[in-house]
Amino acid sequence: MEQLAMKVEEATKRIQEQMKEKPEVGLVLGSGLGVLADEMEDTITIPYNEIPHFPVSTVEGHAGELVIGKLAGRQVMLMKGRFHLYEGYDVSHVTFPIRVMKALGIDKLLVTNASGGINTSFEPGDLMLIEDHINFTFRNPLIGPNDENMGARFPDMSEAYSRSFREIAEQTAKENQIPVKKGVYIGLLGPSYETPAEIRMMRGLGADAVGMSTVGEVIAARHAGIEVLGISCISNMAAGILQQPLSHAEVMETTEKVKETFKSLVLAIIPKL
Repeated sequence: MEQLAMKVEEATKRIQEQMKEKPEVGLVLGSGLGVLADEMEDTITIPYNEIPHFPVSTVEGHAGELVIGKLAGRQVMLMKGRFHLYEGYDVSHVTFPIRVMKALGIDKLLVTNASGGINTSFEPGDLMLIEDHINFTFRNPLIGPNDENMGARFPDMSEAYSRSFREIAEQTAKENQIPVKKGVYIGLLGPSYETPAEIRMMRGLGADAVGMSTVGEVIAARHAGIEVLGISCISNMAAGILQQPLSHAEVMETTEKVKETFKSLVLAIIPKL
């Protein structure tokens, strides 16, 4: 943990050298959802490979840039692209940017992802407010010695996703006539998609959507005392629901179709967090 703290300090210092104002809200954007960066004003952009100890995104739809600036009247730090365990990164690398956000003074986080719909009432293009998650990556960023300056040894996860933030998001969606679903996200290692048998099992466990990210980031955020809002874009129906194969191309195609709705919702939410 001491080594992690030093790395966080070095990365934070590099970002602060370019920052104009302290960011209030952090955003982690999933596959194809980086469109929000286009709405930002007075920005600075830092490629991940220029930040000490930051991993680099290798997946299509993840630009690999940190953008800091104004969005909907708030100073935000936006990750255009995240890191995944299936890229070969350790969970400590995947969650490293969350640690840096906390060190920069951020205490509110919006995480988004593209996910497969398990709930058969969902359709591709739906937006789902994440009520809770199931960690089927079986990886936890808190394994190992704990630094009390970063967070408690045994952080409470009974409200991993802020109830008040969800209520704000739900009310905002209603005001803007944007339909939203609510449900439980289950995170897996990937990169292979799930089998139909696995999807049936996950439905039985109470999962509504499945993806390959998010849970580690949220654990690290809650450990750091950061309040979280999560939104999933249902980019495809999970294996076995429809009689068709799954592909990342379908994910990108769906997020492209829904990006304006997604953008409108997030821009309306951010001033209220």
